[in-house]
Amino acid sequence: MSKKNSPEGKILEVAYRLFLETGYRHTTMDDIAQEIGMSKKTLYKHFPGKLELLSAAFELLRTKMTAKVEAIVDNRYLAFPLKLRSFLSVVATYLAPINPELFEDLREHAPEVWQDLREYINESAHLRFAKLIEEGTKQGLINPRINVSLVVMLYAAAVQSLWDPKFLGQFPEAIQKGAKMRPSDAFEQAIGIIYNGILTEEARNEFQNA
Repeated sequence: MSKKNSPEGKILEVAYRLFLETGYRHTTMDDIAQEIGMSKKTLYKHFPGKLELLSAAFELLRTKMTAKVEAIVDNRYLAFPLKLRSFLSVVATYLAPINPELFEDLREHAPEVWQDLREYINESAHLRFAKLIEEGTKQGLINPRINVSLVVMLYAAAVQSLWDPKFLGQFPEAIQKGAKMRPSDAFEQAIGIIYNGILTEEARNEFQNA
């Protein structure tokens, strides 16, 4: 039996969906057990509590995302602009559904999970995004005047700011309202601005058609 089809896999799938829909604080073990069609006693045999379930769900998310991102970055047969497009698509697919309200919920009620996720995003940006940018620089597709470390920091900041309500709350109400859009759209636009800003004109044309 594959992990996805195992009882633990089914539990994590349902729990993660409920966390996305109703938040961590408002999702109970009763809700998860009922949604799966499993007794709460059986659920507790697999996971000792909601926090452990949350942690395991995000660990699975990180594992899946890392595997897909690394496969893209390490693919020698994929043209650089297509790597950028694919990288963006994978990150957006996994992170955009995690709405700001859930992140705020995690920061307040599951700070260890919140901190682990923040560190993972920063580490992922540093190790994988930086590697991708350096590859583009060697190929002459990145503006040579661009500081790679600065771009990595801007990328990590852009990702975090899109789901951090405290960051958004620093701005006037008019700006906050103007920035209201689906997380996936906001993510793609913000990262697209960075990508297009660092690419050479030739690479930008390829990136748009990738």
